[in-house]
Amino acid sequence: MSVTPGNSPLPATGELPIVPRRRMSPPMRGVIWAAVGFLLLNSIVSGIDPNVTHSYVNQVSVVFGWMGAMIGWLFGIGGWEAVVRPAFGFPLKWKETVGWRRYFEYSIDHKVIGIQYMVSSGLGFLIAGIAAMMMRLQLMSDHMWLFQYSKGYLTTVGIHGTIMMFSVGTVFMVGGLGNYLIPMMVGSNSSAFPRLSGISVWMVPAGILTVAFSPLLGDWTTGWRGYQPLASQDGNGIIFYYLGVFILLLSSLIVALNLVATIVFRRAPGLTWNRLPMYAWGMLAVSFLNLIWIPEIMMTFILALLAHIVPLPLFTAVGDPMVYLQMFWLFGHPEVYIVVVPALALWMEILPVLSKKTLFARQWGVIGLVFVMLLSGMVWAHHLFPTQQNATILPFSFFTEMISIPTGFAFMVSIGTLWKSKLTLNTPSLLVLMSMFNFLIGGLTGVFVADPMINMQLHDTFFVVGHFHYTIIGGMVFSSFAAMYYYLPKFSGRTYNDKWGQVGAYWMFIAFNATFFQFFIVGLRGMNRWVPVYPHYLMWQNFEISICAFLLGFGFLYNIGYIIWSWVKGPAAENNPWKAKTLEWYTPSPAVGTNFEKTPQVVNGFYDYSDGAGEPVVFQG
Repeated sequence: MSVTPGNSPLPATGELPIVPRRRMSPPMRGVIWAAVGFLLLNSIVSGIDPNVTHSYVNQVSVVFGWMGAMIGWLFGIGGWEAVVRPAFGFPLKWKETVGWRRYFEYSIDHKVIGIQYMVSSGLGFLIAGIAAMMMRLQLMSDHMWLFQYSKGYLTTVGIHGTIMMFSVGTVFMVGGLGNYLIPMMVGSNSSAFPRLSGISVWMVPAGILTVAFSPLLGDWTTGWRGYQPLASQDGNGIIFYYLGVFILLLSSLIVALNLVATIVFRRAPGLTWNRLPMYAWGMLAVSFLNLIWIPEIMMTFILALLAHIVPLPLFTAVGDPMVYLQMFWLFGHPEVYIVVVPALALWMEILPVLSKKTLFARQWGVIGLVFVMLLSGMVWAHHLFPTQQNATILPFSFFTEMISIPTGFAFMVSIGTLWKSKLTLNTPSLLVLMSMFNFLIGGLTGVFVADPMINMQLHDTFFVVGHFHYTIIGGMVFSSFAAMYYYLPKFSGRTYNDKWGQVGAYWMFIAFNATFFQFFIVGLRGMNRWVPVYPHYLMWQNFEISICAFLLGFGFLYNIGYIIWSWVKGPAAENNPWKAKTLEWYTPSPAVGTNFEKTPQVVNGFYDYSDGAGEPVVFQG
């Protein structure tokens, strides 16, 4: 075979040209391997089942089949070549591609992994949003019309809440923004455990689809909590709830381990704890919460799964029907702060930059984040006041009121920073202010439900649903959109038209408040949650709420679509358009390849905008 000067191999006479063999798309290979894994293990378990009356896919076999599918999916996506074989001493044969394809396969680049987490979380947001729209369609009338049976409605409620909490609330800002930003924020070129992180991100779409497909096995009525012994009366769909949430939690646990190790051990020279960026402090607090509480709830779900498929009498009258509730909410309320703390940290990250004013009382902001973490495990029983004795109600009511103090520190720092500042009122700052307002409403209404006497009246009404959504959606989702607009130049090297960004912000804010503020009113008027049929006198207000909810859904779609369009088609942005001082803005925009060619050394704090404040970073090497 001869070679021309252009290095193009030419075939000899009668020979075919050599064409490089293209590797099968990793997601496609993962799907095929997952199907093979499911069929193999399900067939084996179903075949050895002594109960001949069982179907081919039964309670036990589907659990093992799901495990086989999960192993096949993670191996097929790249885990076999990039993780398993090298762990046994075989040479690494996995080579990452470049361009857009790298986002659809296994990667060890923390920036790619962060975007993969955000896209997966966005998929969950879309599925959960569709479920919410189906719920609001049903509630436009006071009788069953969209769903044939109430179990179908309750399954939709469960899918909505589960995916929103476990794949959006706990994933987008921690797994997504955390993986993307934290290594750059601490001056590192990689995270502490990149190979493990590259696998964990692919657990998220698998977990989302597991929960979304749960109705294929049967309806379940427990909502996003999976309550036992109620779940023992449900169809087998509850099995996919436990398995889907388990794998989502395992992904979050790996993220937490990775972020803690990265912040503790990968900081640049001079980046002391007193100089650590506020978002890094938020990620550290959240990651410790995850490391403490996720193993507890994972164990709870394993016990609940065994109680359903064996069955074991752990949560029945032989055991204790209250145990599952206690174990779930022991994690369930720290979960709220796992969602909220990143939003609080983001306020304190963005506001000093856009107001060009030194961050007010930074130490108190850090103390607030840390004490929210510490107190979050002492308030969980306020979800169970109707089941508690007076001796236990009062301490939990006290700590619920107390946790508002460190939470208020974030407001104090943010408002103090805004005071007499020259805030640039653009899309990110506007969304931060909207997030603060929404979270304030959620906090004030939380004071009411923390009072035992009022809680007894409001428990299981739409008042509690409104409080919850103002806290989670109003605080976390609005802050997430603020972060997307703020960091868009870093993600893509492009920016957006601020006029159209503000249109989307106002659209969401007005529609959100028009929807969820009415939840307080309809709840006070007697509207219970978890019910698809309600008294006729509440129908017209529910109809109005549904119309506002549809407008809110379109508002979310508008902002997501506009961010994607700006990411691809927006005008080119400066490397540091906000003139921020934290380390991530000293990397190229868009951030690709190596973060820092030279080692950064931190010599000053990042949030000092006083006259004569020096640059916080010098570069060595």
